[in-house]
Amino acid sequence: MNKEKEKILIRTAVEYFDSGEEESKKQRYNSALVLYFKSLIALTDLLLLRKTGNTPSSHTSRFRMCQESFSDIYNLIDKDFPFYQDSYSQLISKELAEVIRDDAQTVAQKLKIKL
Repeated sequence: MNKEKEKILIRTAVEYFDSGEEESKKQRYNSALVLYFKSLIALTDLLLLRKTGNTPSSHTSRFRMCQESFSDIYNLIDKDFPFYQDSYSQLISKELAEVIRDDAQTVAQKLKIKL
């Protein structure tokens, strides 16, 4: 079961990231940020699955699990989550989208996943 879940999380993380790259090339930075953040979250869930055997059912649960055991990842998603929320009501800059992109890549490297 966990191996299948891992495959799904990897596939969705890569798909979201690739789609973020496409949106960024089109200068659609709000969409790019949302997709990069979703990639980051899929990678976070993969880390949690590998380390704890469980995946969270909500952002609240995810944040709690990371805060308790993976402070470096918690700090990333805690920093990035407000920007994800802002993307619904504010225009996002290319630079900000790239910050979220870099954070997703950081977690991918930690997991030895190629985005």
